[in-house]
Amino acid sequence: MKGASSDRRKDPAYRRVVFFSLVLLTTLGAMSLLSGVFQDGGVTPLEFALLLLYAILILWISASFWTAAIGFIRLLFRDEDPSPTVRAAAQTPEVGFKTALVMPVYNEDPERVFAGLRAIDRSLQETGQAEGFEIFVLSDTRDPDIWVEEELQWRKWAVEQGRPERVFYRNRVENKSRKSGNLADFCRQWGGRYRYMIVLDADSLMSGTTLVEMVACMERNPDVALIQVPPVPVNRVSLFARVLQFASSLYGRIFVAGLSYWQGDTSNYWGHNAIIRVEAFAAHCGLPELPGQEPFGGEILSHDFVEAALLRRAGWKVWLADDLGGSYEEIPPTLIDYAKRDRRWCQGNLQHARLVFAGGFRPLNRVHLAMGVMSYMASPLWLLFLLLTGVQAYLNSLDVPVYFFGDYLLPIWPVSYVVEMATVLWVTLAMLFLPKLFALVLLAVRPRIGATYGGLLRATVSVLLESLLSVLYAPVLMLFQSKFVASILLRKVVGWPPQQRGDHGTGLTEAVGAHGGQTLLAVGAGLLTYYYVPAFFWWFTPVLAGLLLAIPVSMATSRVWPGERSRALGLFLTPEEFARPRVLELLAEQMKDTGSALCSAETGSEAIAGDLWFRAVIDPCAYALHASLLPEEVPNRRRRHYLEGLIFQLQDEGPGSLSASEKRVLLSHRDGLEELHLLLWSAPAGPVAVTAPSPQPS
Repeated sequence: MKGASSDRRKDPAYRRVVFFSLVLLTTLGAMSLLSGVFQDGGVTPLEFALLLLYAILILWISASFWTAAIGFIRLLFRDEDPSPTVRAAAQTPEVGFKTALVMPVYNEDPERVFAGLRAIDRSLQETGQAEGFEIFVLSDTRDPDIWVEEELQWRKWAVEQGRPERVFYRNRVENKSRKSGNLADFCRQWGGRYRYMIVLDADSLMSGTTLVEMVACMERNPDVALIQVPPVPVNRVSLFARVLQFASSLYGRIFVAGLSYWQGDTSNYWGHNAIIRVEAFAAHCGLPELPGQEPFGGEILSHDFVEAALLRRAGWKVWLADDLGGSYEEIPPTLIDYAKRDRRWCQGNLQHARLVFAGGFRPLNRVHLAMGVMSYMASPLWLLFLLLTGVQAYLNSLDVPVYFFGDYLLPIWPVSYVVEMATVLWVTLAMLFLPKLFALVLLAVRPRIGATYGGLLRATVSVLLESLLSVLYAPVLMLFQSKFVASILLRKVVGWPPQQRGDHGTGLTEAVGAHGGQTLLAVGAGLLTYYYVPAFFWWFTPVLAGLLLAIPVSMATSRVWPGERSRALGLFLTPEEFARPRVLELLAEQMKDTGSALCSAETGSEAIAGDLWFRAVIDPCAYALHASLLPEEVPNRRRRHYLEGLIFQLQDEGPGSLSASEKRVLLSHRDGLEELHLLLWSAPAGPVAVTAPSPQPS
């Protein structure tokens, strides 16, 4: 194999020289055209601001374009692989170590979490090398019902597997430092047992052959600390998600190949679907708290970029395996859910502005951190650029040209810069849309791969429709992200809410709440520009159209039936839909058997059966399992009095009177839980008596 699978991959420095030279030359060329327009009569402060904004934005666009162009050339001359998501497992010899598959979870759907892990494990078993891997579910879940369900799902799987020593579960008492703290806790508690850990997200899927090859590649390259395998989005069926899956699969191949070229052994870490050398990670990736308060101070939220930088600072290599498939993830099903996920990531990425100049980091890691910041700052910069362009157009419209000066008999015509401005526009649009053409060219010269996207004709139609939708989505996401950046700059903290992963339609109320302000803004901006600067209005219509249609487009693309219909027509088809990878088939099989009937819920009350946290209090089986997983901890006097108060509240007013945090407190202390369990079972009326509130005296 090539790429990350090869031994001692070379990383010539000229690649970065080539890439950054192309980016800078393109930026300077575009700037020279625009500055030539403004220099007539001197540059005003407004024109200078426009030049500065355009310089930043065209630099960003140029970097993306040349990444895609280089990736296109690499893939064009790479040996054809008609089935990039399925590879023969590298039959590595028996080794005296095990690799940990670790999945941090936070209030995720336990059925999907464990179905995914069972599918990965089955895929590993089919390679014959499952014994070299052990599985950890590292729970930071705060919801008491989900917590108990995780325990039941874990124990059921361990019992059915017959090898409970291969599958581990723990729930942290305090979720300090979120995911990075979760992994740090794993390294402290169990890291010495493993040479490598493969980090998964709750929606991650990886084939057994890919996992085995990842370990083999690390063994062949002892100077590599981390290999990132790019995940491909799969399994969603709404139209929004299928369009996103198609774009990520088709264009993503090009961008990833380009990234791997110029990043070399200073690649980035994306937080999941990656293998990490535990010793190096534990020694160098402890994250400090940033000085000051959130959102810019405190715990580092987007930890992955920083951890990659810390590994490189310590001399370890970080690779991007652009030619290794079998890595998958699931994406938000709707435009609104996609924006909500962006809101979670935005604060963490903006924090990187404080780390760009941190001591000891390599220049390329500083570029990664700056690009993380720019991925969200680009939207407010585009918005500001549009506003200033509108103001400039209005001011230009006020100028009355003078054709006769002094004693000149012939008119002096004003200089026109239509050609230069049109060139700037077309250069910008070309860099945005040419990567889509590159992807279609690759399908044309690789017909076997093209067939997996529905054939060249259907793929072309899909690209055209995807481009139209992306034009409509772009201004909506621009306003969403600009709002997120503004709220963070105003020091509003978002926290880390769980992600909505299942398919569901966007209702009218939700759509109006999310997009109503954007629609009103489009109406106001459209009326102003049409009345005061009609020439600018027609250039502005693509932005206005996206905002005006935001509500119906968001609702329509969130539905499942348009996604299913487009698939029936062969549109937005991906290789994973054309020929379903084995691990996705295994996931579908496992999702059919997700019940957690390990402990019987027959305690005489339907309320207990439906209230999972209370089952851990009442049901002897669920109680014994839950209590056995709690850490040894003796509550202090103050905590004990608080627990006793909650117990009395539970007895007097029933389980419904307790908040989620109070329920978690009752479930978190072994001594208090044991006291409550015995007290309820020794009550004269039995434990079921507390499921309904006691009658209050009149």
